[in-house]
Amino acid sequence: MVVGEFNASNIATEEDKREDAEQAKKDAQVDYSKLEADIEANKTLAAQGSMSDALEGLLNLEKVQRLAENSRATKLCCTAILEICFVAKDWKLLNEHIILLAKRRSQLKQVVQAFTRQAMGYLADTPDKETKIELIKTLQSVTEGKIYVEIERARLTRQLAAIKEADGEIDEAAEIMQEVAVETFGAMAKSEKIAFILDQVRLCLDRKDFTRALILSKKVSPRVFKSRAEEAGEIGIEGTAIEAPAEGTPDMETLKLRYYELMIRYHQNTDNYLEICRCYKSIYDTPSIIADSAKFTPVLKNIIWNVVLAPNGTEQVTLLNNTAEDKKLNDLPEYKQLLDIFITNEVVRWSQLKAQYEGEMAANTQLFGGEAGAKRGDDFRLRVVEHNVLVIAKYYARVTTARLAELLDLTPEETEKRLSDMVVKKAVYARIDRPAGFVVFQKRTEASDILNSWSRNMAKLLDLVDKSCQQIQKDAMTHKITIGSA
Repeated sequence: MVVGEFNASNIATEEDKREDAEQAKKDAQVDYSKLEADIEANKTLAAQGSMSDALEGLLNLEKVQRLAENSRATKLCCTAILEICFVAKDWKLLNEHIILLAKRRSQLKQVVQAFTRQAMGYLADTPDKETKIELIKTLQSVTEGKIYVEIERARLTRQLAAIKEADGEIDEAAEIMQEVAVETFGAMAKSEKIAFILDQVRLCLDRKDFTRALILSKKVSPRVFKSRAEEAGEIGIEGTAIEAPAEGTPDMETLKLRYYELMIRYHQNTDNYLEICRCYKSIYDTPSIIADSAKFTPVLKNIIWNVVLAPNGTEQVTLLNNTAEDKKLNDLPEYKQLLDIFITNEVVRWSQLKAQYEGEMAANTQLFGGEAGAKRGDDFRLRVVEHNVLVIAKYYARVTTARLAELLDLTPEETEKRLSDMVVKKAVYARIDRPAGFVVFQKRTEASDILNSWSRNMAKLLDLVDKSCQQIQKDAMTHKITIGSA
């Protein structure tokens, strides 16, 4: 740090200075060499088999330091107590003393946080799953309702949910994860918060709870993936020092990919192809994806398929044209041609198109495979029909029902149904005359509409004449010419 540079992360408040001074004063009153010697003596006593005497001695030492409000010395005593229980592999005794230390009168916050983290380190050494779950639940009971160990509680909850998920208990794992709202934790790193929320979303999707999955996903803003990652010790917006994320927490780019993969799973449930396309676009724009052709090629294919499957509209047309301008499509001529088919105002023969892309559809098992694959194939045909109807409406004012059915490769009944659906959605204007066997695409012009258009045209003409007269008058004054003189 440059001398004279001040910011929120390096300015010590008056309260911090006062606490440090008080702790230094308390440390001066304690003979740490004697305290450490007493602790070692009790450890030796425990190793010789006198566990109860050793623990009683350490508890007496802890009581003296706790009542003196010396957090450093109290931590040493509590650490020694848990260490004796751990070395003896007496997990029941360890759980009992964790609860005992937490419930002792006027127990210091720093001490509770210290021995909680120490006990969490023992989880990896538990002999079996039942013992591990029991220790986790003990630590959860200790951390419940305490803000200063909220991060530890969140990590314990995540471990317990992972055990339940591994056992196939998805519903219970999801319920356990939803007990904690990490978005309110000021000291937790941003990446760890997002990873926790994404696990909540994933478990809700696994249990088919799509409504709750959407609610939880809204806690993560896509803008957060563009922001700078926080560093440990940095002061957050809540004024709290940020702690380092848990070991194994992914970086922001990995979390971004995970977030959009989960959102794709959610939108696939409702076949919202437009939103799925946007998710794939966000994945496609990730640096690690765009730099590797093996990664971006399947993503680009999914973008194209979903934008083609999306219902016709302003947003769909914009995405369609923007995707067609991508230069990487030169390496995918079949997909570039697919986009051109839907951009060009020409009628498409479904039988030919299906034969051409049947292999690509079969290869994309993620989109066209599984239970929903048949429906997406039907949606693809429906989009071809809608495209053809829009093209025909541009070139025909009136067409027979038989000719329209021939152009659409449909039966007359299917043609009428598809056309009626588009009219209801206001995608096209059409009127069907069943007795005469005609479909009219041109709107009937009412007399009032004609009069209104004439009125608007006359108003525009008079406005133009008025502006022209003003311009002539201005030029006449500039050149000192009298208008109307001989």
